[in-house]
Amino acid sequence: MANSQVTSTVFISIFKGNTVSLAIFDLDNTLIAGDSDHSWGQFLVEKKLVDAEHYRAENDRFYQDYERGALDIKAYLQFSLEPLTRYSRAQLDDLHREFMDTVIKPMRLQKANDLLSKHRAQGDYLLIITSTNGFITEPIARSLGVDDILATNAEIVDGIYTGKMLGTPCYQEGKITRLNEWLKSYPGNLEGSWFYSDSINDLPLMEVVDKAVAVDPDPQLLAAATERQWPIISLRDSS
Repeated sequence: MANSQVTSTVFISIFKGNTVSLAIFDLDNTLIAGDSDHSWGQFLVEKKLVDAEHYRAENDRFYQDYERGALDIKAYLQFSLEPLTRYSRAQLDDLHREFMDTVIKPMRLQKANDLLSKHRAQGDYLLIITSTNGFITEPIARSLGVDDILATNAEIVDGIYTGKMLGTPCYQEGKITRLNEWLKSYPGNLEGSWFYSDSINDLPLMEVVDKAVAVDPDPQLLAAATERQWPIISLRDSS
């Protein structure tokens, strides 16, 4: 999906003259009604693939840190990527298909689908930027039909995950770093760009796009969005 020759060619074509806007989306608790990273940890616990008591406690602790905007991203990635090292890619793919069916599908939001369709109809380029690793999120992005995804990258050697991250984690200011790197390869800029997010962790990126939108925001982002007079929307309410 990301960095493919087809995607690159299409991007170069549609951004010629900068006539296309970027519509950027956070994933967890924005386009889906839950956190895929934390939910993957819960899934591993329920499948008895990790030490249940320890893993559940650490998974919850890291998630609470994330919600407060105080996550040690390197420590979290060391924790969350380690289980991937225990299985072949075929085994992991089988697990992920089950995860998609049993956990992610119930999190899908019709209003999120409608929002993506609206930007697609406008001719915008749809990009997810997420701190969650690509193993978890790339299949979700494909199911949402976006054009590309920037996620935290996990190292793979000889077809096996090593438990290490590659490059800059796609988290807080790291999302800006990764986006700027991406824009070097794909001609275009942030003129007319949108960014939708629920999380105070995304405030740095929200402050550099043209149009920031808070989606079902956490209390800290709600306060920041209200102060800055950004639009605040819900993709979960039934109205």
